[in-house]
Amino acid sequence: MTLHRFFVAPGTVAVERFPLPPPIARQVRGVLRLVDGDRLVLLPGDGTQAVCRLDGSDCVVEERSVVASESRHRLTIVQALLKGDALEAVVQHATELGVAAFRLVLTERCVAREVSPRKLERLHTIAREAAEQSERGVIPMIAAPVKLADALIAGSVMLFERHDGSGLSSLEAPAEVLIGPEGGFSPAEVAAAEQAGVRIAGLGPRILRSQTVAVAAAAVILSRTGDFA
Repeated sequence: MTLHRFFVAPGTVAVERFPLPPPIARQVRGVLRLVDGDRLVLLPGDGTQAVCRLDGSDCVVEERSVVASESRHRLTIVQALLKGDALEAVVQHATELGVAAFRLVLTERCVAREVSPRKLERLHTIAREAAEQSERGVIPMIAAPVKLADALIAGSVMLFERHDGSGLSSLEAPAEVLIGPEGGFSPAEVAAAEQAGVRIAGLGPRILRSQTVAVAAAAVILSRTGDFA
């Protein structure tokens, strides 16, 4: 039987017996209807897990182990702001695939110009839920938006739909991949990226939605580094 998985604050599972955190207790007892003796998995977010048994209002640790599902390649998606709920889809599906972190950037052609604290918190919640569902041991970090110029790192890869040179699959797997907004990157932004030492790669013969690019790029990169071999 698949055990329900929940991320908890660091240090929660450091002892052998402890009270179940109230939000999780409400879900476990009130929604999932688990009873004493049932087991669940608690994750402190450091790549380890603890299989615990319910005993009254407490949890009793029965087994500790390292989560084996985390990717060996730590990939960061540098995603331009998107309108509507598109960022939520990017975070959810890329987290499921194994992306380690997200950095949000503001570019010339972004329709959305900011991310409210409430929306950023919503993205964190989506990342946590997706990490639980996909049996990960770490919740990807999501950094608040910065200007594109402040996010350019030599050796990363910018995906540009008008580029007719190297494709992503022909390059060494990057640690960071930059993805533009609905209107793509401007020629000036591409030139600035190249000057900063960022590699430019094409997206293939078809035009993809930005939220699709993030998922496709993550699958290509992580498959090459062993996740889907």
